[in-house]
Amino acid sequence: MTEGNFVDYVKIFVSSGKGGKGSTHLHREKFIEKGGPDGGDGGRGGHVYLVGNKGLWTLFHLKFARHIKAGSGGDGSGDRSTGADGEDKFIEVPLGTVVKDKETGETLFEITDDGEKQVLSRGGKGGLGNWHFRSSTNQTPRYSQPGLPGTEMDVILELKVLADVGLVGFPNAGKSTLLSVLTSAKPKIADYPFTTLKPNLGIVAYRDFQSFVIADIPGIIEGAAEGKGLGHYFLRHIERNSTLLFLVPVDTPDIKGEYDILVNELTKYNPEMLDKERMVVISKCDMLDDDLKAELKEELDVSFKDIPYMFISSVAQQGLTELKDKLWKMLND
Repeated sequence: MTEGNFVDYVKIFVSSGKGGKGSTHLHREKFIEKGGPDGGDGGRGGHVYLVGNKGLWTLFHLKFARHIKAGSGGDGSGDRSTGADGEDKFIEVPLGTVVKDKETGETLFEITDDGEKQVLSRGGKGGLGNWHFRSSTNQTPRYSQPGLPGTEMDVILELKVLADVGLVGFPNAGKSTLLSVLTSAKPKIADYPFTTLKPNLGIVAYRDFQSFVIADIPGIIEGAAEGKGLGHYFLRHIERNSTLLFLVPVDTPDIKGEYDILVNELTKYNPEMLDKERMVVISKCDMLDDDLKAELKEELDVSFKDIPYMFISSVAQQGLTELKDKLWKMLND
């Protein structure tokens, strides 16, 4: 899947089907005089459903589906025959899709499980045939009900990536490189800022055939929560990660200061981010010798007194096994 095919935000117009008309019919049969009313009911209009599909990870297939309409119900007929129900429409979406009303901004529901089915727009009810309106004082009713109209609405589908671990860091912190060595994912890697334009997912293989999912989120800069850079488009994806891995390069002038900026941006976007498990990873540590690493460790022991941290090098494959062990423990404690 190329970056251009990753779509995590679409607007669509959905309309359910109109209910069918009830029938106004009087029974006619040889040797039966005045057979009475026998008009059948109209069929209900088709519903529009959203269905979770774990095989999808983008909303690209809905990018050009601007209008989705369910079928209308069939009209009733004689012999109390009910009209056919309108054709239902099923919209498959990836897990983690949030549905919002475009007019009000209200969140309607979220799809989180494979096969989960939610009604987005209900079809109109079919009208009753004249058979229902017969009585001792009105033995030949010559009227029936029309079907009820369907509903129409503009909705926003917003995907929030579901992953166990989210990689958070400034542009060029080495997030994509780390993802590429921990998993079989092949993200775009280059030496310029904002190389990653879309979130990338990878599965980390762990001991005893176990695994967990890690997400590389596009780089966040100071002011991202106010719309600067690219990170503000993707901050919502971090909401679905149970553990946040803050990646800070060892050659950063102020490691703790950069970490504080990242935490501040996440907090401004959603204060509940502070409730997530956090870990700081100092990357590109193949540039340090043992003396420099020991000196830096003394400094970081004070700066990150209550937050676990560790040194790694993705290129030199240093500390990666220990990193996976720590992440697995954090995810399963």
